[in-house]
Amino acid sequence: MTVKSPGTSTSSVADTTRRVVQEFLVARLAGDTGRLVEIFADEVDWLLAENPAVPWIRPRSTGAECAAQSAELAEHTVAEDARASVDAFLVDGTDAVLTGHLSGTVRATGKSFAGPFALRLTVEDGRITRHHLYENSLSVAEACTPSP
Repeated sequence: MTVKSPGTSTSSVADTTRRVVQEFLVARLAGDTGRLVEIFADEVDWLLAENPAVPWIRPRSTGAECAAQSAELAEHTVAEDARASVDAFLVDGTDAVLTGHLSGTVRATGKSFAGPFALRLTVEDGRITRHHLYENSLSVAEACTPSP
């Protein structure tokens, strides 16, 4: 359900959300941490299941911490093997949900991970205030764990 503020049309709110999420995706793909800091709000509701085996997954709450996750992921994975595809991009007011598949290879172990993902983003005042990512955390953890 979308509730609109007086003087704000639902379509313009959704248009802003779609534009900001597209800018986020472009900046993320380019590894543009500076632009990501601008796109994330100062305080972000960040959710990504804690996973002690995965070095790039940790609690985050500031825009700068959230933006840094992209660089940390790139540091620990093989860029040539990284893949992400978006199957759906849904927008309802300030909320956007993307679903798709991702895969990659962990640099330290040489192991690969893959699986579906869902990403829920909320855009308020032109900046991302919520980033909740749901992914195949077991596959990622197994790829980060050295073989015996």
